[in-house]
Amino acid sequence: MQIALTLVGPDSDAALQAVALVTPALAGAHARVKEPRILGDGAVDLLVEAEAVGLVRAAAEASLAHLPVDICAQPWNGRRKRLLIADMDSTIIGCECIDELADFAGVKEQVSAITERAMQGELDFEAALRERVAMLKGLPLSALQQAYDERVRLNPGARTLVRTMATHGARCALVSGGFTFFTSRVAQAAGFHLDRANILHDDGHGLTGTVGEPILGREAKLASLKDLSQAQGIELAETLAVGDGANDLGMIEAAGLGVAYRAKPIVAAQADAKVDHASLTALLYFQGYRADEFVTD
Repeated sequence: MQIALTLVGPDSDAALQAVALVTPALAGAHARVKEPRILGDGAVDLLVEAEAVGLVRAAAEASLAHLPVDICAQPWNGRRKRLLIADMDSTIIGCECIDELADFAGVKEQVSAITERAMQGELDFEAALRERVAMLKGLPLSALQQAYDERVRLNPGARTLVRTMATHGARCALVSGGFTFFTSRVAQAAGFHLDRANILHDDGHGLTGTVGEPILGREAKLASLKDLSQAQGIELAETLAVGDGANDLGMIEAAGLGVAYRAKPIVAAQADAKVDHASLTALLYFQGYRADEFVTD
């Protein structure tokens, strides 16, 4: 079968070094490599003929383990996805919003510890969210806007990823276990078509310490992937999901291409590809986009 092996490194020299190392490794796995195709600075595509994607991925990961290069192996056909579903906290943005709110409430250490365990898959997400939100009771509503203004920043490549896919006809959804106050703003900043998240309750002045039910967690994220793909007439094979925490696992495993971004080990182990070094534009390279096709500001 024809397999696309995409390598994304910090610069062209790293990418070419990766090609030089991976080619003999693939030959040892009975895979034949055709001419590399440069996608952008540090990004290269290889068309590989081999029996299975897993063999190509394993050979590439073993030969490049010591290099700061992100790897994606997948069937060559059908690479450009028609639906993007992305997690928000620590994926599209560089922080966990609930931890930042906890900082304003003076309980960041306690809340962050719970967040970390939940993202590692050690705690039930829904119960952990209720526990953390309860610790925010009484936080003035003004703190939410202050947290957004001072703490929330798009991760490198986020806006380019979303706008490029949208320009080329993909539907883009931000689906978060966080809160609608933040997803609505982040979705607009990055260019998503829609957003889904949890609702923080308030009394008009401050947070009440409760969150709307049912909570949007792992199963709800997976349901969003299926619902949105069905509504758009898109096969799951034509979808891309990206996230970093245990509550993203369902959608990452079900999507046509599931990507772990700076992810927890439990997520990285199950994803089709990992982005540990490059920006989120790596997801465009994985789909075969060239840098001159990117939509940038």
